Amino acid sequence: MNDDAATYKTLLESTKAIPWKIDWATMTFAYIGPQIETLLGWTPESWKSAQDWAERMHPEDRQWVVDFCVAQSKAGVDHEADYRALNKDGSYVWIRDVVHVVRNEQGVTESLIGFMFDISERKRTEEKLAKLQRELEDLSFKDGLTGIANRRRFDALFETEWKDARRNKRPLSLIMIDIDFFKQYNDCYGHVRGDDCLKRVATALHTRAARPRDSVARFGGEEFVLLLPETDEKGAEHIAARCREALAEERIAHESSKVAPTVTLSIGVGTIVPSQDDEPTRFIESVDKRLYKAKQSGRNTVVAA
Repeated sequence: MNDDAATYKTLLESTKAIPWKIDWATMTFAYIGPQIETLLGWTPESWKSAQDWAERMHPEDRQWVVDFCVAQSKAGVDHEADYRALNKDGSYVWIRDVVHVVRNEQGVTESLIGFMFDISERKRTEEKLAKLQRELEDLSFKDGLTGIANRRRFDALFETEWKDARRNKRPLSLIMIDIDFFKQYNDCYGHVRGDDCLKRVATALHTRAARPRDSVARFGGEEFVLLLPETDEKGAEHIAARCREALAEERIAHESSKVAPTVTLSIGVGTIVPSQDDEPTRFIESVDKRLYKAKQSGRNTVVAA
């Protein structure tokens, strides 16, 4: 080896990036840097063929990475791929492989040369940022006091379920709920107790009145909504009754109520199989009118179609 080649080799092997070369015809490693042993525990001598490279890859990544890299290499296209490489101790390290395809004068692939980079720290950072983003999204759709969905989340879900019901010609039901004489409750017990009351109502509706696909949200103030996909009128009225039963079981004292010694609910219920001519806002307004009628009729009652 001449001085220039020795210098070049020393420079390659002193970097954190791991250089390598594969002969395309034989699919064997012509070279791989000694850094590979520091990173993955496998000696350079153990990297004999492309099969070793493939087998030392996470099973979930192997098929698509191998297929992608082979296709790109056959086409003579430089490329890169991120995957989890198997450490000799059984753990995995995130690798980015940057590949240059060497072709002869006829354009036929002769060899692949490239660098492996340890991107584990970057992946951990990406995962932390993704988790943080998910948490922020969850918070933006969650009511800060009660922990259930907020109005923004309800609006998004309602739009999705409305389109689904219209497309599949299935019923969609909506229950609107108002805590009776809540202002008087706050005046009597104070806002701290008032907040606790809201939390207990939300929990009762969420855990005991709603089914897995149903959505419970705080609509605003002391008002809540239940969105019930694929639920007909009879089913919606049954769930409305369960809402009242769930709250009755809580036995939240309300000395200032004019209808009962405990906190009660006024409820409006509506069901629709949306057509192209129906408008979502009008449907919500119709259910809200039934809620208003329930309040005007003495409260502590359900008004349905």
